[in-house]
Amino acid sequence: MKLSDFICAHMDEILQHWDAFARKIAPPGNQLSARALRDHAQTMLVHIARGMRESQTPEEQRLKSEGGGQNAGSTVSAAAEHGIQRQTKDFTLLQLSAEFRALRATVLRLWLPTVPQGDLDTVRDLMRFNEGIDQALAESIVSYSKRTQQTRDLFLAVLGHDLRSPLAGILLAGDMLAQGDVRPEKVAQLGANLARSAHVMRHIVDDLIGYTRSQLAEGLPTAPEDCDLRQVLESAIADATATYPGNRFELRAAQGLVGRYDPTRLYQMFLNLLVNAGRHSRDQAPVIVQACAEADAYVVDITNQGEPIPPDKLESIFRPLVQLSDEDGVARSGTSLGLGLFIAREVARVHDGSITASSSASDGTTFTVTLPRSEAGEERRAEAVP
Repeated sequence: MKLSDFICAHMDEILQHWDAFARKIAPPGNQLSARALRDHAQTMLVHIARGMRESQTPEEQRLKSEGGGQNAGSTVSAAAEHGIQRQTKDFTLLQLSAEFRALRATVLRLWLPTVPQGDLDTVRDLMRFNEGIDQALAESIVSYSKRTQQTRDLFLAVLGHDLRSPLAGILLAGDMLAQGDVRPEKVAQLGANLARSAHVMRHIVDDLIGYTRSQLAEGLPTAPEDCDLRQVLESAIADATATYPGNRFELRAAQGLVGRYDPTRLYQMFLNLLVNAGRHSRDQAPVIVQACAEADAYVVDITNQGEPIPPDKLESIFRPLVQLSDEDGVARSGTSLGLGLFIAREVARVHDGSITASSSASDGTTFTVTLPRSEAGEERRAEAVP
């Protein structure tokens, strides 16, 4: 059987192998549906099989091997769309390339035992199939790279926008103070404005540093020590209040929530969650922070009343940078780097914990942080609780 006919006749079997491999290499926390796993695979295979049946000139063969075989003005190919989809799902270029390598190997492994060895038609089929796979891979890489560059450009634009506002406030306050004719009662207000702008800028810079470190091979560095979650939450709430002075943050935490964690990282995690809650709160409703001890973990719930997040979008809000696209349909106020929730989840992970989200119009949006309790923390908890 010719390879093009074999591909069409055994499509389901080939796609099952594709699904299994894509699920195996999918980034952690990326719960891909069956449709998302397979996405454009069948269309790509049908296109490759159709191309194998058509005659081609040496020039067309060269263009196809370089990913330039499409006619000018034609619609975006399934392979190009696949590259875009995998970029938005946080696949790396290596993972994208591995999918095509596995697809090539699967098809040939299933087909070669069915054909005579050394047959000239078999050699031609192999050449044409490899050309088709190479063309699809090249198109996917090009579209993936373009989408990555667009995301970076938009990220830099948003970063500049987010820093411009607090920087303008600092410059304005500095100019007024430099003039030397500010009334004494006005100085306190200018000082508060300066502090608030500095808090905003520090929060942005901390997120950038955290994101950069999380992308390194060693991940986020931590320095665990004995600490009290209630004290960390109080510090984070104080800074969140300084960032959003019009919001109320209510802490309901039990005593003795002690454990061995990195308090600086936990502060960063809780501050990101609190700032996010403050940003999306509405109707003067307070942000409720509840912390308690369970059998083997500490659980912190941060709840705000705001626009509910659709259930199918609760995972995408934790993704970095790609949140800047409206593709996911997640509402954001103004501009956002899309790093805060990503950093928060990374901090939870390096502590062997987790963050989940739930949202409804009646109950609001709740982010639940779960941190495992250590033996050292249990000893301190016994000393702290009367």
